[in-house]
Amino acid sequence: MKIIISNNRTSPIYEQIYNQIKMMIVTGKIKPGSKIPSMRMLAKQLKVSIITVQRAYDELQSEGFIETAPGKGCYVLEADIELILEEKRKKTEELLKCAIENAKKIDLGEEEFIKLVKIIYREDE
Repeated sequence: MKIIISNNRTSPIYEQIYNQIKMMIVTGKIKPGSKIPSMRMLAKQLKVSIITVQRAYDELQSEGFIETAPGKGCYVLEADIELILEEKRKKTEELLKCAIENAKKIDLGEEEFIKLVKIIYREDE
């Protein structure tokens, strides 16, 4: 499992860990039932505090992505299809918001923007 931590980002390290593991689970890069590194092992690998990794794992567990079995380790749970779809929708919304912000910066009108989205959306048809 490869996680990249950046000290230059505005998001806290635990959030970077959480987001990257969640994305690997949602996209299927980490399969249900797979064991993920222990908090200690991941903290050592990333050279961060165990508390930082614990916070990320706690959030993943509270959202139903992983389960921690004392003495056995941490495992990826069977993902809820609706949860995965909602995550993908949220990611799409974030990307669209970014695109809209960029369009506004260059004074691209709403109609032009929508026309452009339609063209790109239908590109592969």
